Amino acid sequence: MAEHHGCGFEGCCGRRNGSARLIDARMPELARCLTLFQYVQAVTGGPVARIDQAGSYAVPSLRGEAFAVRPGSIALRIDGAGVDTAVVARDEDTGSVALRLLDAEGRTVHQGRLLSEGDRLLAGLAGTVDAGASAAGPPVVPAGPPIAPDGPPIAPDVPERVPEWEDGDQLAQLDAVLADCGAARREVFHRYRGEHRPIDVDVVPAVLDHVCSVGLPIGVAVFAPAAMQACGGRVHVTDRTVGGRVFAAVAESSVEIDLAGVRACHLVRSTAAHGPTSALELDDEDGRCVAVITQFGMVGEDVHAAWEHLAASLPGIST
Repeated sequence: MAEHHGCGFEGCCGRRNGSARLIDARMPELARCLTLFQYVQAVTGGPVARIDQAGSYAVPSLRGEAFAVRPGSIALRIDGAGVDTAVVARDEDTGSVALRLLDAEGRTVHQGRLLSEGDRLLAGLAGTVDAGASAAGPPVVPAGPPIAPDGPPIAPDVPERVPEWEDGDQLAQLDAVLADCGAARREVFHRYRGEHRPIDVDVVPAVLDHVCSVGLPIGVAVFAPAAMQACGGRVHVTDRTVGGRVFAAVAESSVEIDLAGVRACHLVRSTAAHGPTSALELDDEDGRCVAVITQFGMVGEDVHAAWEHLAASLPGIST
């Protein structure tokens, strides 16, 4: 077990009396740890979008695996290559305990604060690892083209690999965002074979207000580097501040979006459980997708049809 007194991680106060210990961030060990806890406040996001849900974790999934959003469970999906470290940190002054997933730069990409004393005691059972161990395991060096002595690379006689998202389903689109916040995908998004068009960012509050007023369930996914947390269900209440921050209570979750930080919105259609399904993708000023509003899984044909009707009515913007 590696013990670290004080806290040098993002979101922690180094002046507090606390300690932290590394735990195993690799799957399936991490999944066993997360599902061990019964009542957690799970938070994923950044300055532009954030999702907060109290409850218990469903078994988290890795990029490339199946994914489901179920009522009453915290749905977390991670990119194992991007999650470098997991740590359990205790604040000795308040007694609070939080589990944090961090990337290679030490940024917190997901946090689960343990809300019950029983869970805080169970945190001591989480498997530990030696300092420096990561979720990704040993680095894998991809096979590249052979190098000729004193010459340029010799291109192998193989077809160029097409990214899965280019003609992939809804999950392929989400996983492409999860890999690098969607930056590489957005740069060449003109190659996407499905329907996509830019949408006025200002319609987002109206969409949330509308689905709230008519009782139409929606799904929301919020991204941080290497982590995605999602929820689905009816929107119970919405609110908007003078500064442009939008709030929505979606099922058991709270979603917050800073519209001032959203630089672009795209309506993207991809194949899902009921066929072509629309999603609103919100990008920050760096072209990273921070949130997606859509329908996940089997929601009922009437719900799917109502969502598609709403999406089709949204005004576009000139490119």
